[in-house]
Amino acid sequence: MYGEDVLAGDWRRRKVTPEVDAEVDLVVEDADSGFCGAVVGFEMGAVVLEDRFGKRRNFPLLPAAFLLDGQPVTLRRPAGKAPRQQTARTASGSVAVAGVTARVARTSRIWVEGIHDAALVERIWGDDLRIEGVVVEPLDGIDDLEREVAAFGPGPGARLGVLVDHLVAGSKESRIVARVTSPHVLVTGHPYVDIWQAVKPAAVGIKAWPVVPPGRPWKEGICAALGVADPADMWRRILGTVRSYKDVETPLINSMERLIDFVTAEG
Repeated sequence: MYGEDVLAGDWRRRKVTPEVDAEVDLVVEDADSGFCGAVVGFEMGAVVLEDRFGKRRNFPLLPAAFLLDGQPVTLRRPAGKAPRQQTARTASGSVAVAGVTARVARTSRIWVEGIHDAALVERIWGDDLRIEGVVVEPLDGIDDLEREVAAFGPGPGARLGVLVDHLVAGSKESRIVARVTSPHVLVTGHPYVDIWQAVKPAAVGIKAWPVVPPGRPWKEGICAALGVADPADMWRRILGTVRSYKDVETPLINSMERLIDFVTAEG
């Protein structure tokens, strides 16, 4: 009358969670936090996952702690295999060279518009530039660029690269740059009003850079829109979020890589 005996059969059996080797590049999700990333190694007995934005987190190898294709799994360190060493990279994405001291500075230079530009370039490309012996010098804007270039005296052994903000067709900057015609000078730039805007909004923790009405100083407008009183505080906030080339926009990356190649080219 009561049906089958509820205690009949092997009722003690528990569902077994499969164990999976945590091979490098295996993509899994931490069941508790939802963090999804690829296995990149191990630290202190924990597996290290890296998400698609380059963020890394360590997770203990607990039973059924991860999801693989939506199903619970237990990760284990592969037995009998030495962990694959990850290639060390600089902030610019270049392969890091260990044990190399900075090269004596070349005569060639890279100029940027101001100290904020110089600080951002240092944050991302500083290691590369020191190895290549390239000095980055900030200008006070580019209004006198033609005269500054003439004073520098560029030549085959003294190349000059210039990074310009807001270098777009029809702009004041494009007209100034057009007057620099030396074959030993390369001027590149990005379309952003200021180097601040070349940092990805997501890195700063905002959805997009605010739109500043024409006629108002851009940095002043940005600070007002974001509720920051002092532009210096805003800049510290921006620079503090930049860890690598992944935090800045592609036009800036392309321009800097071109300048570095230009001023370090032999012959």
